[in-house]
Amino acid sequence: MRHGSAPGGLNAPREPHEPGWGNAPYRGGDGAPYIPQQPSYGGGYQQQPQQPQQPQGQQQYAPYDTTAYQPSAFDQEVYEPEPYAPEEEYGDDSAATDPRTGGPGDGDDGAGGPGGPGRRGNRRRKKGKRRALRWVAIVTSLAIVGSAGAAWAYYEHLNANIRKDALNLGDSKVDKSKANAAGQTPLNILLLGSDSRASKENQKLGGAKADANRKPLADVQMLLHVSADRSNMTVVSIPRDTRVTIPKCTDPDDGTVYPETSAETINASLGHGGPGCTVATWENLTGISIDHFMMIDFAGVVSMADAVGGVPVCVKSNVWDKKSGLKLTAGDHTIKGQQALQWLRTRHGFEDGSDIGRTHAQHMYMNAMVRQLKSGTKLTDPGALTGLAESATKALTVDTGLGTVKKLYDMGNDLKGVPTSRITMTTMPWGADPEDPNAHVVPTPAATKLFTLLRNDQPVDGKASQKKKPTATPTAKPDAKADIAVTVENGTGTAAQAAVPRRAKAISDRLLALGFTQAAAESTPQSQSGSTVTYPSDDQQANALAVAKSLGMPTSSVKKSDQASGITLVVGADWTTGTSYPKQSSSDTKEVLDSANALNASDKSACMKVNPYYRW
Repeated sequence: MRHGSAPGGLNAPREPHEPGWGNAPYRGGDGAPYIPQQPSYGGGYQQQPQQPQQPQGQQQYAPYDTTAYQPSAFDQEVYEPEPYAPEEEYGDDSAATDPRTGGPGDGDDGAGGPGGPGRRGNRRRKKGKRRALRWVAIVTSLAIVGSAGAAWAYYEHLNANIRKDALNLGDSKVDKSKANAAGQTPLNILLLGSDSRASKENQKLGGAKADANRKPLADVQMLLHVSADRSNMTVVSIPRDTRVTIPKCTDPDDGTVYPETSAETINASLGHGGPGCTVATWENLTGISIDHFMMIDFAGVVSMADAVGGVPVCVKSNVWDKKSGLKLTAGDHTIKGQQALQWLRTRHGFEDGSDIGRTHAQHMYMNAMVRQLKSGTKLTDPGALTGLAESATKALTVDTGLGTVKKLYDMGNDLKGVPTSRITMTTMPWGADPEDPNAHVVPTPAATKLFTLLRNDQPVDGKASQKKKPTATPTAKPDAKADIAVTVENGTGTAAQAAVPRRAKAISDRLLALGFTQAAAESTPQSQSGSTVTYPSDDQQANALAVAKSLGMPTSSVKKSDQASGITLVVGADWTTGTSYPKQSSSDTKEVLDSANALNASDKSACMKVNPYYRW
């Protein structure tokens, strides 16, 4: 299994489609190494000047290439004819105009009165017209019935295009997000880009035919979080070479069991049974319940970029990345087809040549796509709509709960109301992996704060929702503190760091001091990003809320769980010090924005910085 990113290093990429690997990275003519600087789009959120410490060897961090894209659904119009009125009854038409001359026939008085051509001729013409209308109505009715059948057949055809897979392959799943007082829940969608070379088209676009039979890697991963009230949206990218704990997963197709591991990077999770294992990995990392996933491959990116007529992007300098094939002059461009794929796969040509710069380029692309789709650009032509529907459905692999056009369309409508100005693109705050600083990265404490904000459904952009918050429904009264049994577990350990010693004991001691005399620490360490209080049945909800309130934990951290044998408090990686749960503040939000290099979707001024050694 290959993970490394350092060109020429022990873990160097083996793809022959990336010429130049095996040389020292980014050295100029004088042999001096290129020192990466703080990345910047040239637009987006304003950050305070700072010089964050770069991980050792970060200039060699350059993961694999691919992309992901969230599709849009399509509309369908049905023609409805005007109502048809039955023809009127007329008298005897035996005496009509002479068909040979057009003059009066037998019995005609020639005066236009009763029996004359003025009346009977008009009757014959009216009857002929009515018969024509009758046939038009019949043909139209048949056409409507036929088109309805064709529409249904086309709908089923689109459904058949969509590939489906299991949502979560892990043994332990995060509890679903808790609804607010209005019954609204957040929506979390994992967007994946596969580097599969299984098809000839993907081999042509991505190269590396020798990799046709290897398991694909999820080289692009983005978590799309939509707030419960649909007032804001946050998209979080994770570098593909982030070392994480990949939980135990079972392949639903052949029953292969992949044991838990902390030795691999997150893009390898796709090979542990499918996208459902990547979902399980994200839930383990973030503590956020994933509702759906959507995965796309190389060919899907090309076809969908063509279907929407291209996407506007910008570069600050001429760029030529021979490894991806991208070659552009400085300024604005509208890219489509294979050039769009080149943009989304380029890493060496942007910023410091690492996967971080590539995630920023992907954010710019997605923001432009969002603006384009929300404005209706290129979607007024029925042919374009049909093309987009075909491209979207053929390009997608989704979870079984999202496997029809109607469900995709309904989800698209659900997302459509989020204002563009409240859509934030971010990259997970990261640092060098202590075990392999030249090739891998790991989440930082700022990443934990980012995931905590999303888990608690708090906006990353720091803006308050303009929608009126519903009034909370009163709950039952809890039992006396001395009667509430609480088990406390230490979940502060992650793939990047060991668990903080004695955290469960510290919090259980605090509960004892608060009057929860049945609180007890569990010695078995866990691994959980966010702190939670779980309870097994509805009659224990009030008691669980009382435990959380006593420690300053948010109500969103209290969840019902079928796996809980009693009230269980897991102290997560978001609570490594102190005996009161740390409160979020504006400084936490600012730290997340600064560390994540956030970009707002409404910002049209963003322009990618080009690696100096990839200019022409």
